[in-house]
Amino acid sequence: MPLRKKNPLLSPGKGLLGDLPPPSNISYLGNFGSLLGLCLPMQIETGGFLSMHYWAKVGLVFASGGHIMRDVNYGFLLKYFHANGASLFFLCLYFHMGRSLYYGGYLKGPVGRVGIVIFLLTMATAFLGYVLPWGQMSFWGATVITNLLSAIPYVGTDVVQWVWGGFSVSGATLTRFFSLHFLFPFILAILVVVHLIFLHIEGSNSPVGSKTPVDDVVFHVYYTSKDWYGIVVTLMLLSIVVYLMPNLLGDPENFIQANSLVTPVHIQPEWYFLFAYAILRSIPNKFGGVVSMFLSILILFFFPLLHRSWLIKGVALSSIWTYGFLIFCCEFCSSYLNRVFGRRRAFYNNRAAGCAILFFLLSYINSFVGGSGNNLLFKQRKKCDL
Repeated sequence: MPLRKKNPLLSPGKGLLGDLPPPSNISYLGNFGSLLGLCLPMQIETGGFLSMHYWAKVGLVFASGGHIMRDVNYGFLLKYFHANGASLFFLCLYFHMGRSLYYGGYLKGPVGRVGIVIFLLTMATAFLGYVLPWGQMSFWGATVITNLLSAIPYVGTDVVQWVWGGFSVSGATLTRFFSLHFLFPFILAILVVVHLIFLHIEGSNSPVGSKTPVDDVVFHVYYTSKDWYGIVVTLMLLSIVVYLMPNLLGDPENFIQANSLVTPVHIQPEWYFLFAYAILRSIPNKFGGVVSMFLSILILFFFPLLHRSWLIKGVALSSIWTYGFLIFCCEFCSSYLNRVFGRRRAFYNNRAAGCAILFFLLSYINSFVGGSGNNLLFKQRKKCDL
């Protein structure tokens, strides 16, 4: 008997993953789930080692970054793998969520809801980590984003000061952000286990929308071999970025120590937050922009309610959703141009926000079309019965 079956430590993992019965027609887009399982432990390990040499004091924090780069053995690799690993994490996360939207994975209720909570917690963790280097963009990014809480009626200012631990972003803010950034990945790991448990109960969704288990296969070794191939290719690409162009996705402003008296010309987030930044900047009203930004993510909770068709299981089998989804993906990618072409920022802000609204309007249209299709199907069945 193999060790994974009789070992009391390995057998639960085998029951959770090894015996998972996925459909046999899952493409390489399914690899991004396993790649996320690679990224999270890598981020926890590199972040743990970095925390051993990090000084969460305003006067020392920026110098600790230089200390890690120059004095710690292989500290530069830890820092670059952690920083670029965050971008890899979000890249895999967006592909994983895109596949779920395209093939109807959101119809697996508990799996989708836990996945959205994981996404929200990942965004919070990434924001907290972006503040820790204490460069110019980190400091002013923290100031701008935390100030969004002041849009809450009546208590907004008090909430902002409570988050800051004072009347501005200071040492108290840095300390609590560091503590939360260290804690959240472990909560993420627990949520990932819950996500896998629900996935084991609900089962993986088939790209063709089939629910019958006739064509199901065992996860190991049919998909573990495919996942290993994706892991090797991904690690090679990540190594190329880390060793040859480690600051490709960083901001030059973050090489300057935080100064509360000097504001950067353009305060902008990392690329994986640009969609939210574009929505926020495209709406002149502060409260409206904040609400729209949060609703752009929270609306994912309502996708199962919008899907009313009995026949069509996913975007791939609906022409209306397919066109809207492709437009949304193209404009989501073009939000990166908001960072590259600063002179036309308002133009790309409005395009990104407008196409996000277009996608969600198409989803509402599709819900009514799906309901009409259900009524037509029900009438035809009723005629056949008569």
